[in-house]
Formats: sequence, C-alpha cells, structure tokens
Amino acid sequence: MAQVLEFKLPDLGEGLTEAEIVRWLVEVGDVVAVDQPVVEVETAKAMVEVPCPYGGVVTARFGAEGTELPVGAPLLTVAVGETADGRPAGDGSGAGTAAADGARDGASGGREPAAEGSGNVLVGYGTSQAPARRRRVRPAAPAVNGRSRVPEPVRETRPTGTPQAAPGARTGRTAPADGPVPVISPLVRRLARENGLDLRKLAGSGPDGLILRADVEHALRAAGTQDRTETTAATAPAATTPATPAATGGPARSTAGAASVTRVPLKGIRGAVADKLSRSRTEIPDATCWVDADATELMRTRAAMNAAGGPKISVLALLARICTAALARFPELNASVDTGAREIVRYADVHLGFAAQTERGLVVPVVRDAHTRDAESLTAEFARLTEAARAGTLTPAELTGGTFTLNNYGVFGVDGSTPIINHPEAAMLGVGRIVPKPWVHEGELAVRQVVQLSLTFDHRVCDGGTAGGFLRYVADCVEQPAVLLRTV
Repeated sequence: MAQVLEFKLPDLGEGLTEAEIVRWLVEVGDVVAVDQPVVEVETAKAMVEVPCPYGGVVTARFGAEGTELPVGAPLLTVAVGETADGRPAGDGSGAGTAAADGARDGASGGREPAAEGSGNVLVGYGTSQAPARRRRVRPAAPAVNGRSRVPEPVRETRPTGTPQAAPGARTGRTAPADGPVPVISPLVRRLARENGLDLRKLAGSGPDGLILRADVEHALRAAGTQDRTETTAATAPAATTPATPAATGGPARSTAGAASVTRVPLKGIRGAVADKLSRSRTEIPDATCWVDADATELMRTRAAMNAAGGPKISVLALLARICTAALARFPELNASVDTGAREIVRYADVHLGFAAQTERGLVVPVVRDAHTRDAESLTAEFARLTEAARAGTLTPAELTGGTFTLNNYGVFGVDGSTPIINHPEAAMLGVGRIVPKPWVHEGELAVRQVVQLSLTFDHRVCDGGTAGGFLRYVADCVEQPAVLLRTV
C-alpha cells in the first residue's frame, strides 16, 4: 500500500536557518517525480527552487505563499509506493479515463519507481542515482465504483483585503486564475508582494501575457492615485468642522507622531546582513590603513588592452588581478580565525568576493579560484555573477566560501570608507573613485588620475607591518602595472 512521506525544508546553504515561500510549483493531488522542483523559496542569500527527493502524489502542503518557515519544518507530504489495488500511488484510472491515462504515461515515458534515489544532494536527504528526465503530470480524474481516488487539490485561502490591480492598468493577457503567474523576474514578483498587489488581477504587456516590471509599477502608481482621491473625498467633510480635544480623544500631535513611525522587520537578506555585520564587529578586532595612488598608468594600460581587440577588460578585473598577486606575497591576509580551536586558518586558494549592490540589498558573490584567472576571465566572471545578483538567481554556493573581499565603493561616487570585514574572512580591500586631482609627478605638479585605497584587516592574523606591506604593493601595482610582470 502507499506510504506517506514527509518532506521537510532542507538546509539550502551555509548559515541559512529559514526561507520564505514565494510560489508553490505543485498543488495537492499533483503527481511529482523524484527531484522535481515543488516550491520556490527565497532565502537570505538567493531565490531557489527546492526539489523533492520523493516521487508520488502530493497529499498536503504546509504554508501559504509569503510564509516564512525554519529549516526542518514540513514542506509537503507525498504518497509513494502502491495503493491497495496494486497500482502506483496517484495512478487513478476508471471508466472513460484509461485512454487518457495511457496517453499521459506514454508522453512521460512511464513513472519512476518510488525507491529510486534522488540525484540532488539535500542536507538530511540521501542520494543514490542520477536524476532521470521527468515531466510534470496531473493525476487522473477521481475513480468511481469504489476504486481508490486521488485527493482533490486543496488551495490555501488567500488573505482578504489584498489590493487588486488598479484601474488604468496596462492592457494585455490576464494571468490565469489557476497555476503560476508568468512574471519576468523574481524581483518583480517581490515588488508586487511587498506592495500587496495581486498579480492574478494584473494584465501583463509582455509576450504571452508576461508581467513586466513596468506593468507592476504602473499598477502601483494607479492604485496610489486612486487611494489619494478616496482619502481626500473621505476627509473633506471633516475638514470643515474643527475637531475638539474631546472628539479626538487626545492631542493631535501624539497621533501624528505615531503615524510617522515605520517599523521594518529585519528579515530575509536585510536580516542576514545585519547578523553577519554584527558578528563581524563583535568578534573581529579590525584596523584600517589608507594610501592614495596615482592610477593614471593603470587606466592607460586598460585602454591599451581594450584597443587591442577582444572582450573589454574591466577596472575591477585589473584590481582583482592585483589583489591575487598581493595575496601571494602576503598570504597571512588570505585567512580566517577558528575561535574554537584558537587557530589561524590560511588558504592556498583565493576565492575572491566582491560587493554588489542590488534591489534586494548588498550581496557578496564569490569568484572561485581567482588566483588562476587572467584579466579576461575575471571580467567575464564578474559580469556573470553581477547579472545573477541583480536577477536574484545566485545560488548559495556562489555566495559563500570567500577568503578575501574586494569592495569597489567608488561606484557610489565616494573616495574612502572603513568597511566592515565580511566574516569570517580576515581582510577587505576598498577602492574609491578614480578622479583627476593635482599630483606631483616626476618633480612637477600635474593633473593625474588618483584613487584612494583602504585595507581593513583582522589584527589577530597579522600586524600592521604585514597589512602596510600588502597595501603598499597594491598601490605600486596600480601606479606601475609593469610590477605585475614579476608574478606572471
């Protein structure tokens, strides 16, 4: 007979303890295959689809969209194995449905055995075989004449009062009443959710009714205009009659003060950043040193490289190349501190993190084995990870495991900063904007391209001499890129 197994929210990455349900990909009663994605969740690091390690019929779902669940909480239950009449769970057939069932089985290539292992490694769930090709299928219609039935789909009741698409929203194909709503990116879906906009009531202007960011923004503007109009109409009569203290029940100033306070929950990526920065400040005795450098020759070198043809080389890639060369000379900074063992852990490989600002907040993607890459490879990897960060599709593996961080805060138009170290790393190089400034060059005053460099480091892993030597070497490479030829 069929066995009902419970699938719990797995550990999706290093340090993650909870996740928010963004969108269910299956309904109660759906037949799922091994490793089929069943729910899309948002963690503090990325938006990910969670595969189910069991194959069978979904019998229950736990949590509505928008619910935050801790790791280890039940996600759904799946009936696997065979029913009492010997058929696989979820394989309902009856009069008038046998032909349809046969067509579905032929299209999907047959159902996978319940005992088949999952090819995706989830913490707390085993794996024995690679995932096979799979196709999502719907269960057959309810059986008749006393035969076993597939449970009817059960949908969570959505909260009442959710704002609908405002009048004047863009025309297009309206999203289906059932099933996932086609949205161009998770960021657009999040924008709608945070503003209480029901995407099912919104007509997308993209291909095949795809909802674009412009559609959501247009609906929110229209809703805001409507709300202001209704508020003005509702308060106009009250404005003609002065309110008395007795009628208001207290001073108007207190009410206005309370209304001006907004509380924002520290959750999701903002909460993860807050926790990590607080831990860094609590555990790491950091110090910072600065130096100004003449980047004129570095910019000329980049211009010459780009003029030679091929992919364009970014300034960040050249700075990363300089970082990896400096870490080879000063390996003390490519390290972390194991406080439990009271040991300094030094790493032979450089996994270079870089700060990227997105609509979801600050994230630090990691370039693996940066010390083995040339400027062209670094440029391509920076571009790929930055695009994934903006789209919200970075995986936990791409956001963890860094050994050193490069922070280019010059993109914000500032010269200097004292950044907080990305725990558990031991150092971070900060780079300000590169701007024309008066500079003494070869004994004469000249206008040069000047940049401020700062190094924040964990004083437990090295002394000021090592940190100063590292920063001086970086500045020398910026001023004379030919210095790098010694390490190529």
